[in-house]
Amino acid sequence: MSRSSRKPLLISAGVALATVTLGLVSWQATAPEERPRDTASASAPRTDPAAELKALARRDAGDKLALGRADAPVVLIEYSDFKCGYCGKFARDTEPELVKKYVEDGTLRIEWRNFPIFGAESEAAAKAAWAAGRQDRFKAFHAAAYAEDAKAKGFGEERLTELAREAGVPDLERFKRDMAGEEAAAALRRDQEEGYRIGVRSTPSFLVNGQPLAGAQPLDAFAAAIARAERAAAGQ
Repeated sequence: MSRSSRKPLLISAGVALATVTLGLVSWQATAPEERPRDTASASAPRTDPAAELKALARRDAGDKLALGRADAPVVLIEYSDFKCGYCGKFARDTEPELVKKYVEDGTLRIEWRNFPIFGAESEAAAKAAWAAGRQDRFKAFHAAAYAEDAKAKGFGEERLTELAREAGVPDLERFKRDMAGEEAAAALRRDQEEGYRIGVRSTPSFLVNGQPLAGAQPLDAFAAAIARAERAAAGQ
């Protein structure tokens, strides 16, 4: 489905401020075609955009696409596409360090949002990742799909099954059913609509306790954002 054919989402005046931040702050990020906005919300009451963005953290202990404690003081929300080269760079170079340094000690929770912007294969890979998660293999599928040479091989149906096998998904027939089912499509729509509503225009894009951070930035940028968020959460 093309972006122009999707129904525009209402954006409150408060979140529109965050939209500008997320839409313009980009560090070597990939940018899809511009999405139309609904200007009727200009008269909506002003709200605190940072608070609205922070509230997007689901903190669901049963979330199969998340890493870390549900009650961690800092939540990093990641909007990514498996066909995005810079998303792969983040997944290979930066995310493992964040897990080792912050997730394992309980400081950080990482919540994944499927945000496919590069067509049918992107959407298929997103549904496949969700389906792998149903069998507790999202993390392994994520690693396999973001391996150095994975993008070049594409994400056709047979390739996605191969990645699921590589990730150790135990029931491949269930994986295929889940991937093709309405529940996967609904989960994908939920993530996409959330991203579009707050103005995500490129991948990868992040929120660190509601503070936007765009692009596959260096580890130091994430470390600084996490430190600020942790201090704020502690009331310092």
